[in-house]
Amino acid sequence: MATTEFIAAIELGSSKITGIAGKRDTDGSISVLAFAQDDASQFVHKGVIFNIDKAASALSDIIIKLETQLRNSTIAKVYVGIGGRSMRTIENQVSRIVEGEEKISEELVFSMSDENLAFPYDEFDILDVEPQEYKIDNRLVADPVGVAGKDVTARFLNIVAKKMVKKNLELSLQQGHVKVAELLLAPKALANALLTESDRRLGCALVDIGAETTTVSIYKNNILRYLTVIPLGGNNITQDIASLQMADEDAEQFKVLYGDALVTDEDIDKNEEYVLDNGHALSKDLLGDIVSARAEEILINVWNQIQQSGYQDKLTAGVFFTGGGSNLKNTEEVFKRICRDDRMKIKTVKFIPDVVRGYGNDIKRNGTLCTLFGLLLAGKENCSEDKPEPVEEKPVFPPMGQTDMFANDETLKEQEAKILADKAAEEERQRLLRESEEEKKRKAEEAERKRLERERKKNNFFTRVKKGFDNLSGELFGSEDTSDSMN
Repeated sequence: MATTEFIAAIELGSSKITGIAGKRDTDGSISVLAFAQDDASQFVHKGVIFNIDKAASALSDIIIKLETQLRNSTIAKVYVGIGGRSMRTIENQVSRIVEGEEKISEELVFSMSDENLAFPYDEFDILDVEPQEYKIDNRLVADPVGVAGKDVTARFLNIVAKKMVKKNLELSLQQGHVKVAELLLAPKALANALLTESDRRLGCALVDIGAETTTVSIYKNNILRYLTVIPLGGNNITQDIASLQMADEDAEQFKVLYGDALVTDEDIDKNEEYVLDNGHALSKDLLGDIVSARAEEILINVWNQIQQSGYQDKLTAGVFFTGGGSNLKNTEEVFKRICRDDRMKIKTVKFIPDVVRGYGNDIKRNGTLCTLFGLLLAGKENCSEDKPEPVEEKPVFPPMGQTDMFANDETLKEQEAKILADKAAEEERQRLLRESEEEKKRKAEEAERKRLERERKKNNFFTRVKKGFDNLSGELFGSEDTSDSMN
């Protein structure tokens, strides 16, 4: 039996494209019904689609795989996450002077919001807007409607990205015939799934270390205050190891099995080696230097962005790490040394709170699917195709042949014949009426044509007469004028 109601979501990461479908339970949790994943490295780079054809094909394949697991139910639409390189926040302010009113109206707030959305960004699209506080005269308020004041300034945090980010995603979805329930900001969906309201209110930073990008989101007073995407991730470590003349698969294994963000000379015997099951070996000393150097670079960039936000001393709830890259050993310890603040709370979150169930525990491991779960939890609409209720067919008698049930009823046959005759007569009357109207129209057009022809000839006649008269006048009086002038 096909599943009749579910929510479906798709995440296009730098390394994987992943789809999921689940049913929301009465307690608000979601039971996973279907899960599918494919490689995305051939069409996504740093979270941005660069090959639309391949992305469209992969999107179609994911939908098919999910539908198969849903017992051939049809996915009518999906929630899709948008993120990637170039996404960032830009603050904008809109000011107004309230005239003739004693309080801020809802209409004024809407008009200021519209003015902010109309702000021209040549290279960027506004993907979402996070209203910050409103300054009314000398006070800061979160909700300005109904507040008395004359001077009001609205602060907006616009979440923007290069135009190609959204454009390429939309083209891929369109070409793949995937209907979108809503484009969701992936970092916000992740934050809503991982962080509690208390975390966002007290102040925290959420650091998602992905394959090719690291996203930093900062919250305070339950409002997003800063967001940026660093173009570095776990794959950079893999590529550094692979530069030692080895396959990417081997480099990834060395990183996952033996990588450590914190390495000191005392920890490593320079003569020892790590050996994979296939026999490939790598010096422990060399692997430690490569991994720790790149990990430190990523974490230094994270701390620099937190400082640039201006909220580094307001993160009472601390810093939360997630994503596949956060599984590297001693990531938290290295970050503590970089920020040099013993009071800073640092925590790694590898799975969301227990609100997603089913499909085994494999899909919850390592924090690599937290964003996908966030998109799933953010979905509100049923993504299953609505099918019309079956209509009960009434039996038609007789079931076979073209038998006339009233063939022997002369009265009914006479009535039928009369109806057909009246119908034919009415059709003939309508035809004659149309012909009569067309004939009248034709005659009127012909009469008008003849009238215009007569007018034209008449005008030509008078024109010729006038021209002849003018010529004659010239001949009669021209010589006299000449003689007068000579005298």
